[in-house]
Amino acid sequence: MNTEKARFNMIEQQIRTWNVFDPNVLNIMASVPRELFVPEEFKHFAFTDMAIPFGHKQMMFTPKEEARMLQSISLKSSDKVLEIGTGTGFTSALMSYMSRRVVSLDFYPDFIIAAKTKHQELQIKNIDVDVVDVSNEWTPGETFDVIACTAAYSKAPEHLFEVLKPNGRLFCILGLGTCQTAYLFTKQSNQTVTSESLYQMSALPLVIKQIENEFVF
Repeated sequence: MNTEKARFNMIEQQIRTWNVFDPNVLNIMASVPRELFVPEEFKHFAFTDMAIPFGHKQMMFTPKEEARMLQSISLKSSDKVLEIGTGTGFTSALMSYMSRRVVSLDFYPDFIIAAKTKHQELQIKNIDVDVVDVSNEWTPGETFDVIACTAAYSKAPEHLFEVLKPNGRLFCILGLGTCQTAYLFTKQSNQTVTSESLYQMSALPLVIKQIENEFVF
């Protein structure tokens, strides 16, 4: 496979055609090696328009979904970002190049170990990853400019609005099953929160310990 040609085609044929035109986003998608974060058995699908499985029945966003999310949250170099759902570590790597600091959390320890290894390989030093059971009662001990939730919620995670800074943005996917929509919530300077429906997409539900235990026999 001609990797660079495949990467170019990914951007021109998938990402641009999904209304992603922010030059910073396009540059990041062109420069961060997505293939590094794809499981070995799916390397040949690294630049295709498909959700790639990577363990624990989880799936990567498609390239156009990754890029559209980045464009939606409008990252600035001064932003501190919270990512809920580290997964392979690719989206946190993307955000790290566009922000000051990224805190990325996941339920699965093996995801955190693998992501940290990839980040170190790329010499990324502004990402902190950790294993956390992000239940509805959980909140971080600090505030953020941006929160990106890569798993689906059944309803808006209003408890996370409390840790958004003024003018902070929260990206999440709402709905379960086949009817899901990406939303951007923005916290205004007067503390009110507005929402914007972005686009239809599909994501797996947020994994927390309470849910997992329901399926243990």
